[in-house]
Amino acid sequence: MPTVAIKDEMSIFDNSTQEMQFKYPELFWALFLLLIPIFIHLFQLRRFKKTPFTNVKFLKKVVSESRQSNTLKKWLLLFTRMLLLAAFIFAFAQPFFAEKSALKQKETVIYLDDSFSMQLKEEGTTLLENAVQELIKKLPKEERFSLFTNTKTFRNNTIQDIQNELLALNPGNRQLKLNEIYLKGKTLFSADNATNKNLIILSDFQQLMASSQMDSFQNISSHWVALRGGEVKNVAIDSAYIESETSENLNLLVNLSGSGDIENIPVSLFNGEKLIAKTSASFNDSKNGTASFSIPKNEAFDGKIEISDSGLTYDNLLYFSIGKKEKIKVLAIGDAQNRFLSRIFTKDEFVFTTTELRNLNYSNLVNQHLIILNNLQQIPSSLTTSLKAFTDNGGHLIIIPAADIDLNSYNLLTSNYASTTFLQKVRDEREITNISFSHPLYQNVFEKNVTNFQYPKTSEFYKIKTGAPTVLAFQGNEPFLVGGKSFFLFTTSLSIQNSNFINSPLVVPTFYNMAVGSLKLAPLYSVLGQPVSIDVPTSLAQDDILKLKKGDYEFIPQQQSLSNKVSLSFNESLQEDGSYAVLQNEKPIKNISFNYNRKESNLSYLNVTEQKMASTSTSISSLFESIEKDNSVTELWKWFVILALALLFIEVLIQKYLK
Repeated sequence: MPTVAIKDEMSIFDNSTQEMQFKYPELFWALFLLLIPIFIHLFQLRRFKKTPFTNVKFLKKVVSESRQSNTLKKWLLLFTRMLLLAAFIFAFAQPFFAEKSALKQKETVIYLDDSFSMQLKEEGTTLLENAVQELIKKLPKEERFSLFTNTKTFRNNTIQDIQNELLALNPGNRQLKLNEIYLKGKTLFSADNATNKNLIILSDFQQLMASSQMDSFQNISSHWVALRGGEVKNVAIDSAYIESETSENLNLLVNLSGSGDIENIPVSLFNGEKLIAKTSASFNDSKNGTASFSIPKNEAFDGKIEISDSGLTYDNLLYFSIGKKEKIKVLAIGDAQNRFLSRIFTKDEFVFTTTELRNLNYSNLVNQHLIILNNLQQIPSSLTTSLKAFTDNGGHLIIIPAADIDLNSYNLLTSNYASTTFLQKVRDEREITNISFSHPLYQNVFEKNVTNFQYPKTSEFYKIKTGAPTVLAFQGNEPFLVGGKSFFLFTTSLSIQNSNFINSPLVVPTFYNMAVGSLKLAPLYSVLGQPVSIDVPTSLAQDDILKLKKGDYEFIPQQQSLSNKVSLSFNESLQEDGSYAVLQNEKPIKNISFNYNRKESNLSYLNVTEQKMASTSTSISSLFESIEKDNSVTELWKWFVILALALLFIEVLIQKYLK
């Protein structure tokens, strides 16, 4: 498979490494034909002609001069004919000059970066469009190569085979790191170690492409072409969030960032396609800016924030959705006198109910999102069975034991969750000193790890054996709160006689986040490419599904139908940003929004000239010019034909003028 090679600029013009080589060296056996003129000249028979002379002295002089002249002519003709014959033999052997790399079988793999950062413009066209046009112009029409982008792969094609596909490429939100590029490129080469393998990387080489570890790839030569825009300038909408709210309005704050020389920029807010408001964002010395808008609180809002910027275009839009706020249903079973839960689960976000065990209506369990067992001494087997079915159908469970419990009834329930069992009670006052800041329950709760915290304490607790992760722990690492996903367990009673935990700052984020996790409501927007799960509080009939729609585009996400909600999961399958309507039986029930990750908006680049793993070039044109010189073959057979004709002419002159 033909390919190209590139070397250092100094070696491109250095012919000292070139040697004369021959296409048909076996023809040099014909050099034995040089013996023929030798035999002819050394052993030919000479005939003498008698001529009468009267003066013998004059005859001797003529004979002496003739012999000298004939000897000189004979040797000149001999050398001329030998050189003539040798020149023809060299011409037929086809000599040439070439680098050793030009004679090997070659393989070429090209990586073309089609990420969003390639939207920067140079002379009116984007870097990606320029790169495609240069490839179409510079690649030989019949040369076969493999090419891959961040999302597509073309194996063993000519440029004419994939020209239309390359022209139709659009920048996307995926960006391979350098180690991923090399691993992908390696799979496109053959296993033949005798071939000359070349990997050409065409990219702007943003900082985010850097890899901490790069594997060594033997027998693969890599060549980088750094594509850069004329002016590195860009303004991006980084994020948006609800900063505050009143009884009637929501205050939406928009964060922007810039690169290069930037000034104030207008920011527009749309509800669908209707322009709602327009303001101006000013930037500080760190090139960060903000803009704020006021949005009606109790109305559905299909939001879009837009700026006009000549840099990257993908980050000029940010979509968000505000819909009817679904309330999370929480049921507390047990101590109805304990009021701390009602203060956490307020009416604006939750439907909170509490009941004593003897008054429990089991048919109501299936309608809840979160059930809290609060201060029960014993758990009936019927409740254990109902709670197991409840959690199997997507419900969440929190267990707060009483001061004195029936271990057997508790273990019958808790053994279903991470094989958790109560062992024994420990009467020892302990402080809750260890917080698992990395646990999902406390993500975005603390700005930094807290060390000067006023730790809550308990007077007694139960030792447990569990496979669930620890969220909070006592001194000595005995667990106080364990769990994750749909199950949480406290190892002690939270009554004020036993613990002051309900009066500590930890109680609100702990219970609030456990409840919020039981129904994953759609956020203001999600980021494409990042795993996200969204719960839609609806029930599906058998064989029914939820789907997303934006304009003419429809998408069916991965989904799990539970008793009172449908859990939608998104990973990298959804590729296009925008606001999508969630449809049930073709009827929209809510909107959810997705935006591209803004990681490529920071226009910082690798210094490719400092790396030592590849040769570098500043343009595709200069790369292929170097390639052409490095792979050029200088043929010499024509010069040897000319030499042979010249020798033939010299022989004619010798025969005619040398007497």
